Amino acid sequence: MRLHYDKKQDALYIKFNENHYLESEEVQDGIIFDYDEKRKIIGIEVLDASRRFPIQFRRQLQKHQLPISLTVESKVKNA
Repeated sequence: MRLHYDKKQDALYIKFNENHYLESEEVQDGIIFDYDEKRKIIGIEVLDASRRFPIQFRRQLQKHQLPISLTVESKVKNA
């Protein structure tokens, strides 16, 4: 998962994987989902991010150089 915050545009983009983009849909005012060819969500764009998130999150964005990459691993045990 990759986060990218564009301070000039005040937009946060969360990218879940590297699948090929097919289309976008604004699901709520300023919230845009990007889909792949199987209609799986591959990314979410949040416009006016500084007004939508709690102040603690905004402070964390300002402390780090973005974009940052996070690796999320599943810890599901095989039965």
